[in-house]
Amino acid sequence: MTTAAHGPRHATHGPRHHAKHVTLHLLTPLLMCLGMGLAYLGAFHSPEPHEMKIAVVGTSAKADTLARTLQSKAGDTLDVTTVADRETAVARLEDRDLAGAYVPDAAHPEALVAKANSDTTAVAATTVFRTVADRQGVPLTVTDLTTLSKGDPTGQGIFFLLVALSIGSYGSVAAIGAAGAAFKLWTRAAIGLATSVVVSVIGIALAGPVFHIVDHDYATVWAMGWLYSAGVITIGIGLHTFLKRWTTLALMVLFVMLNFTSSGGVFRPELQNGFFGSLHAFWNGAGFVEGARSLLYFDGGAGFDGRVVSLVCWLAAGVALLAVSAATESRRARRTPSAAPAVA
Repeated sequence: MTTAAHGPRHATHGPRHHAKHVTLHLLTPLLMCLGMGLAYLGAFHSPEPHEMKIAVVGTSAKADTLARTLQSKAGDTLDVTTVADRETAVARLEDRDLAGAYVPDAAHPEALVAKANSDTTAVAATTVFRTVADRQGVPLTVTDLTTLSKGDPTGQGIFFLLVALSIGSYGSVAAIGAAGAAFKLWTRAAIGLATSVVVSVIGIALAGPVFHIVDHDYATVWAMGWLYSAGVITIGIGLHTFLKRWTTLALMVLFVMLNFTSSGGVFRPELQNGFFGSLHAFWNGAGFVEGARSLLYFDGGAGFDGRVVSLVCWLAAGVALLAVSAATESRRARRTPSAAPAVA
């Protein structure tokens, strides 16, 4: 009688419990879906120039009038100035300070761009200059001042290297959190740093000799990849102490949703809204992408040092978070002395 009486209650409670369990587990991928949709569509759905810097070459009244006319018609979508000569325009493009420059000529006007800075930005600038040439009824000569590597004709290969480094890094955090839970935090951190070396080696091997996206300065690009990966992994291991099963979602937000969209790999800030453009100034994905671009295509200038500093700062933030997490785990261990000790 007792067994029979309890049977229906177990049968009724079981499906309800399992349904709740499945629903809670589905919450993470559904939030990822929502977040990815908001981030990617918000960043990429309608690329338009926003204070994109272009210049008209020349000191004549005609050059000044053309610049003023372009600015007047474009409003805040363009930031139009004049430069004294072609050499000055080239220098500013090589400093990555301009999206493009227009050299007026009655018969053969020229558009100067730097596709390695951003192919989509170069296309946007060329579109503006082509409109001017079309109104004159003359053909436009487009001159790209940069030479992309043979394996990266669009200049976006560095962005896809960032994607590979990111997946390897935050995926490793999940593995270390699940399989290394018995280890103390600093042991997990050491495993994470060793993993970041492996991730960065895989990245440079694929980007270099395999696909020829990177064709020089392999050691420096590898070091930047290691700084990036180590920063992601240390932050992830530190967050796991507090977020547990929500760590993966947090890392997706930090290093996919906000990271890929603000990296400049697809659209740079001049073609994005203010939110993602502001993140581009200091986020670690932008640090890697723009630092690698400056190194590979602009002779290590154009803000390279600042981008490396940003990667170092992200890693430093990760180490600081590890210290906080270690102190937190130590306090928790003292409060529960009966718990099994962690493996050193």
